[in-house]
Amino acid sequence: MINWTDLTNDWNAACERAKRRFPNLRDKDMMRVLKDRKGFEAYLAERHQLTMNEAHEEVEDFLFTEGLNREFSRTALGK
Repeated sequence: MINWTDLTNDWNAACERAKRRFPNLRDKDMMRVLKDRKGFEAYLAERHQLTMNEAHEEVEDFLFTEGLNREFSRTALGK
C-alpha cells in the first residue's frame, strides 16, 4: 500500500483516478485538499454523503488499489 504523501507526489495522475472512483469531486476543490488527508476525507464525506469513518475507509481502499496499480506497472515494465 502507498501512503498519502506518495499519492500526492503524483497528484495529477492520482486526481484523475480519484475523480473516476469518486465522481462528485470537483476540480476546483482538488488542489485545496491535496496536502491534507483529513481534509480530503472530510471533503469526500461531504461530496458523497458518507460518514467520516466511511470516507476514511474509502481513502484507505483507494490507497491500497493505487499501490496495487503501481506494483503491477513496475512488474509489467520489468522493474
